[in-house]
Amino acid sequence: MSVQTWTWILVGITFALYFGIAIWARAGSTKDFYVAGGGVSPLANGMATAADWMSAASFISMAGIISFTGYDGSVYLMGWTGGYVLLALLLAPYLRKFGKFTVPDFIGDRYYSNTARTVAVICALLVSFTYVAGQMRGVGVVFSQFLQVDINIGVVIGMAIVLVFAFLGGMKGITYTQVAQYCVLIFAFMVPAFFISMQMTGNIIPQIGMGGTVEDGTFLLDKLDALHTQLGFKEYTDGSKSTWDVFAITLALMVGTAGLPHVIVRFFTVPKVKDARKSAGLALLFIAILYTTAPAIAVFARTNLIETVSGTEYTEVPGWFKNWEDTGLIAWSDKNGDGKIQYVAGSAIEGKKPVYTKERGTSGERLISNANDSANELYVDRDIMVLANPEIAKLPNWVIALVAAGGLAAALSTAAGLLLVISTSISHDLIKKQIKPDISDKGELMWARIAIVFAVIVAGLAGIKPPGFVAAVVALAFGLAAASFFPAIILGIFDKRMNKQGAIAGMVVGISLMLFYMIRYKTGLIGVMDPRPASEWWFGTSPEGFGTVAMLVNVVVSVVVSRMTPAPPQHVQEIVENIRIPSGAGEAQSH
Repeated sequence: MSVQTWTWILVGITFALYFGIAIWARAGSTKDFYVAGGGVSPLANGMATAADWMSAASFISMAGIISFTGYDGSVYLMGWTGGYVLLALLLAPYLRKFGKFTVPDFIGDRYYSNTARTVAVICALLVSFTYVAGQMRGVGVVFSQFLQVDINIGVVIGMAIVLVFAFLGGMKGITYTQVAQYCVLIFAFMVPAFFISMQMTGNIIPQIGMGGTVEDGTFLLDKLDALHTQLGFKEYTDGSKSTWDVFAITLALMVGTAGLPHVIVRFFTVPKVKDARKSAGLALLFIAILYTTAPAIAVFARTNLIETVSGTEYTEVPGWFKNWEDTGLIAWSDKNGDGKIQYVAGSAIEGKKPVYTKERGTSGERLISNANDSANELYVDRDIMVLANPEIAKLPNWVIALVAAGGLAAALSTAAGLLLVISTSISHDLIKKQIKPDISDKGELMWARIAIVFAVIVAGLAGIKPPGFVAAVVALAFGLAAASFFPAIILGIFDKRMNKQGAIAGMVVGISLMLFYMIRYKTGLIGVMDPRPASEWWFGTSPEGFGTVAMLVNVVVSVVVSRMTPAPPQHVQEIVENIRIPSGAGEAQSH
């Protein structure tokens, strides 16, 4: 059977499973909708958390960015995995004991202020919408290739699908759907990795295969380094980022992880504090399976791409190349007129993506109007590497289709969790807690579902016009979370003297600074039409790493302002003392 037939079959089966679970796990109350009734087992919650965590950025884009940037891409591995450890050890148990199932709810009660709650809601919406734009982009990429539709139409299809199981089941439906999605995405990620590792190195375990030898006895990484230097690139195992920027990006991703509202809320779906700890440990184990495999897939994909395409006559390129060319995610411009694909260091085009003309070239290629004077003739979107890898390696069609199903599972699982955060922030933290405190349970549930519809529409529009490839967009969301939530949460747990004035000032300054920098240097909407160049970065800090700077500013502002204003009420200080006491924590029930 063809790849497209296999894709329809596997995607159809998995989607039928997701919809079936959503109908079975319909939410009948706000507690079901917000925290799945608080009765999820640690094992199920660990799998759901892993699926919630491993988004399109992890599945589709992380290996892609490592594939293109080599050593520099390791910041994503270190930041995202290290951040989860930080979350599991420093925040999850204490927040679970506090008993508030949203981050704005925790901040509103800990800082005894509806103003603080409102600021937290705004921050949650900014973080979640930025993050979910990357997921919608990932859905569009998968649909555009495997179901042969335009990327924007793919985003719309993804919007409709995620709306169904988020609208019906809330957190209850999303939790059990994510358990199924974890199984699908991890199977889809590992199967081609096993195949390609065996094919290239003779070792079925990809983590070992990456450090193994190829047919001629050369180590695979040495071979890739040699290929890179021949084409004018830096060695794959050598980095180009400054030590400071590597540190800044890694720390921003770590503390951003610990401040992500859609991950934090997962620890309120289990019955006890000790279950939160167990599910955190299990989730880390489930996450590690994919994260330790991603670098190997990156190496395999990069090697195969260079060997398959570089120097090849365009008329002789394999079918996968022209299929992906039709999506606009890969392009070739025959700048020297020799009919061969020249792949060397440098950008092949001006701008972020190729602009095609209607004409075809002499070799049958789709002509692009924004090619530049660089010697490089090949443009490859980083987000296609994991999806195209099985095709490049000539794996069976069912494996290629399986990867498509896995990519959709990864993107949709995280999108659902983020949309629920947006919905909860509006219905619970704004309407229930501030605007209409006497609203009925049924009325609150209705507003939660209305907010889901609104969130899906906005997220889809953001996914159609994202400010970069998936991992970069998601990294910006982590920077926003680092700049806003992390200091407020960590100081709220470990600093009794932290008051509402300090927390509010810190969050406002941190998120504003990060937003300014992100817009100025990533999207170019402030002062100029194009993003400002890297030579103008403050302290040599990339937009992905600026969350670290904004977080440090937030901490300083929070501490200074809190010490210049009255201490929190005594009962708040006692609450802070209580949530840090481990004795009897295992018996603490949800409030």
